[in-house]
Amino acid sequence: MALDGKHTFGSIGDTRVSFVEKKIDEPRKEFLKELLEFNGFEVIIEEEKRKSEEESLLYTLGVTDMTFNPVIWVYERKLKTFDGRKVTADYWNQVSTETAPQYWQKRR
Repeated sequence: MALDGKHTFGSIGDTRVSFVEKKIDEPRKEFLKELLEFNGFEVIIEEEKRKSEEESLLYTLGVTDMTFNPVIWVYERKLKTFDGRKVTADYWNQVSTETAPQYWQKRR
């Protein structure tokens, strides 16, 4: 899921959350959970309901900080990687592990 400028919030169970991403797979869920917990957020995860057993498991991930908006935190470079670098959009989207100051790279 690409960064979306819309700030959505609601509930997971009885806990009010700011949604980070919905309908994500297991590897994406683990990446975001570890990254957000490393940055001091309390992460809440809910398994999506499946229509049948054949469908893959998907998850909704939220944080208890109602002011958290992934777009703002990524583009204002407020999040840190595990080795102390600043998270970029490509790092957040798991496109690249590079964290150069550019938000995009020139294509030739």
